[in-house]
Amino acid sequence: MKIATWNVNSVKARLEHVLRWLDDFQPDVALLQEIKSTEETFPREPIGDKGYNIAISGQKTYNGVAILSKYPIDVELTALPGDANDDQARYIEAFTGSARVASIYLPNGNPTDSEKFTYKLKWLERLHKHVGDLLKTEDAFVLGGDYNVTPDDRDAFDPVGWANDAQLRPESRAAFRKILHLGVVEAWRALHGGEEGKYSWWDYRAGAWNKDNGLRIDHILLSPQAADRLVACEIDKTPRGWEKASDHTPVWVEIED
Repeated sequence: MKIATWNVNSVKARLEHVLRWLDDFQPDVALLQEIKSTEETFPREPIGDKGYNIAISGQKTYNGVAILSKYPIDVELTALPGDANDDQARYIEAFTGSARVASIYLPNGNPTDSEKFTYKLKWLERLHKHVGDLLKTEDAFVLGGDYNVTPDDRDAFDPVGWANDAQLRPESRAAFRKILHLGVVEAWRALHGGEEGKYSWWDYRAGAWNKDNGLRIDHILLSPQAADRLVACEIDKTPRGWEKASDHTPVWVEIED
């Protein structure tokens, strides 16, 4: 089973890219972030015509996450537990195929001297609590998304220049490690060892894509039960090279059924 995650940066603006990628890559499950769409405006028909069932947690203009699957989708959650007042659409979780999956769009957190960074750290703490609860179920789960965290300096083209960015701040990295220490596996790093200079996001400015000045901030976390079935995990750079592309590119895993 191939499960991919991709921050599409507006499903409406990037619909042709999404449809092209679904045709080319044929994921069994696709976890989308920053769809910037509501239930009413999501392009269900053209995506459904590709053979995908769809579940979304949407929001007008901002945020929004979705699960596309060739299997039936049994939605469990449309928001991350822990804050009933949080109205930002950043989390959706469901059973599909042979796994529990979630699409995650973690807050960016910039500027770091604002409430946005505090919100990010609190969101990470809520995610830590929820992952701990998920592990107790002993389900095979796959948590894919734009985590807006570079786990360490190997995942940034200029860690010194970006040191004060919320994605590289030690508080963000420590919160991400705290989640890993619960016993989940970060799929790409698990299979690629000490490899560095591999990214999933490139800024639109300053020719970052052409210079390969990027960050690795899109991750797939696996429960031990899913990690035991892990076959492959790669970054698919192809869609980032298309005209008017999202600033992110897909990351995917293959797990045995």
